[in-house]
Amino acid sequence: MSEHILEIRHLSKAFGSHAVLKDIDFTVDKGDVTTIIGASGSGKSTLLRCINLLETLTTGEIYFHGKDVTGGRINASSYRAKVGMVFQSFNLFNNMTVLGNCMIGQQKVSRVSKTEAKKRALYYLNKVGMAPYINARPDQISGGQKQRVAIARALAMEPEVLLFDEPTSALDPEMVGEVLEVMKSLARDNMTMLVVTHEMAFARDVSNHVVYMADGVIEEEGTPDKIFTDPQNQRTRDFLKRILNG
Repeated sequence: MSEHILEIRHLSKAFGSHAVLKDIDFTVDKGDVTTIIGASGSGKSTLLRCINLLETLTTGEIYFHGKDVTGGRINASSYRAKVGMVFQSFNLFNNMTVLGNCMIGQQKVSRVSKTEAKKRALYYLNKVGMAPYINARPDQISGGQKQRVAIARALAMEPEVLLFDEPTSALDPEMVGEVLEVMKSLARDNMTMLVVTHEMAFARDVSNHVVYMADGVIEEEGTPDKIFTDPQNQRTRDFLKRILNG
C-alpha cells in the first residue's frame, strides 16, 4: 500500500478579497513524481509556497506523514529540510561559493558538522555534474548551472520530498535540457517530487501523476496517459490543445 507523505486537505489561500486557491485536495505518495500544469495565474506556484509554509493558508490543512504542519504546529525550518524547494530564480547566495551554498543549510538548520556537510555537498554536486565548479560563485556560472547547484543544495539536506517551482522557466532554451536531465535522473532514483512546470514532455513522460489547475482549483488529475490522451474536462482539453499546438 502506498504511503501518503503529503496530504493537502481543503486548502484555500486568499490575498485580501482575491481567492488564489480554492478548496484544493490531493495526496503525494512515496516515490511519486507529480506534475502540476496549467496557465500562468492558475495558482500553481502559490500552492507550492503554501506546501512549503512560505505562505500562510487561509483555510485547510497540510499533513506530512499524517501530522498537521499548519498553524505553527511545527518548526518550519525543520519541516523545509524534509520538504525541500527548488525555486525558479535559483535563490543562491552570491557571496558564497558553489560548495558554500550547498553546505550552509546543512550546518545552520540540520546542525551537520562541517566535515559531513562538505562530504554531502560534494556528493550531490557530483550527482548533478557541478563538482568541477565548487569554488565558483553564482555570478560566474550559467543559469542552468545555477539551477543544478540549487538542486544539489536541496538534495544535500536529504529531503523526503522535493518541490520544484517552474525550475526551467528562467533559463535560456539551450539550458533547459541539462536541468530536466537532472530531474529525470532523480525520478529514476525514486525521489518523491512535486513539480510545477510548463514542460509538457516532462509531465507526460516522467511523472506518474498530473494535476491540471485553472483559476485556483484542480480541474482534473490522473495518470499522464489519462490526462494527455483522454482528458475528461473541456478546460483540460482546451489547455492541452493550446499548449501542444503552440
